[in-house]
Amino acid sequence: MKNFKALRVSEHDGEIVHQIETVTREDLHDGDVLVKVHYSSLNYKDMLAVQAKGGVIRSYPMIPGIDFAGVVEESSSDQFKEGQEVIVTGFGTGVSHTGGLAEYAQVPSEWIVPLPQGLSLKDSMVIGTAGFTAALSIEKLEQAGLKGHKDARILVTGSTGGVGSIALQMLKKAGYQNVSALVRKDYQVEVAEKLGADQVLFPDDIPAKARGLAKQAFDYVLDTVGGEVASMLIPQIQYGGAISMCGNAGGVNIDSSVFPFILRGVSLLGVDSVQVPIEDRPALWQRISQEWNVANTQLSQTISLDQVPESLEKLKAGQHLGRTIVEM
Repeated sequence: MKNFKALRVSEHDGEIVHQIETVTREDLHDGDVLVKVHYSSLNYKDMLAVQAKGGVIRSYPMIPGIDFAGVVEESSSDQFKEGQEVIVTGFGTGVSHTGGLAEYAQVPSEWIVPLPQGLSLKDSMVIGTAGFTAALSIEKLEQAGLKGHKDARILVTGSTGGVGSIALQMLKKAGYQNVSALVRKDYQVEVAEKLGADQVLFPDDIPAKARGLAKQAFDYVLDTVGGEVASMLIPQIQYGGAISMCGNAGGVNIDSSVFPFILRGVSLLGVDSVQVPIEDRPALWQRISQEWNVANTQLSQTISLDQVPESLEKLKAGQHLGRTIVEM
């Protein structure tokens, strides 16, 4: 392996540019495992990574791509052997450490999860960081009381995006019977229904944000967007319910009184998929590969590495549905 292709983000005279380039192993950051990448995926953070002031990459040049799946090419770690199929998501991948939008990636063994039985390499990236985040969100909600209440009123925001679309399907696969999807555009209604939503709501269907408390319309909210949407929903959560939060596409601030938390016992659950301890990851991936396996029904498209720049522009413009898988 001498030369190979990668998407590289660089800074030239104060301008941030990204393009497919030919690179070498010397362009990769250190790691005790070299992986031949078979698949990666596009995420909201990958779009931010190629923007000026995107807040993701602080040192250039960088190969983005916050997740990938492939086969171990070389390993100096006794945990992994040549030919083994593996998954990498989060940690510094594609942010502070060269990532998955390349034909090869080199990472520390402490970031790697063996591919679980029940998933192919492509399946694991159909799930990817988005699905891992969705699974974490569901797990947190279950720990907060959702588990066992199959008729609970659940709302998923950003329901046709990467995390939301997988969350919808995972919830239905797990047997939850009253799952609503929040959408913003008419064409998203049919998509959300195909993903399994029992009902589809628009922001106008939800009462305006209350100063304190509002009608208790939802037992649990799986929020992927933050901002004004989350602010509207918090006062409407049922006594003892919870909202999980994992994204900020709708804004980085929330506006809420303390009343939902101190008068209704509502829980706000932060979800981070980046720094989840490596010892906790295999068990969650096992659930993803078995009881929450929606890889075969997930809304997705597959592109080549050369098509990534164009697809990132569509993601930036909000013209993106479901998951985009990059096949090397």
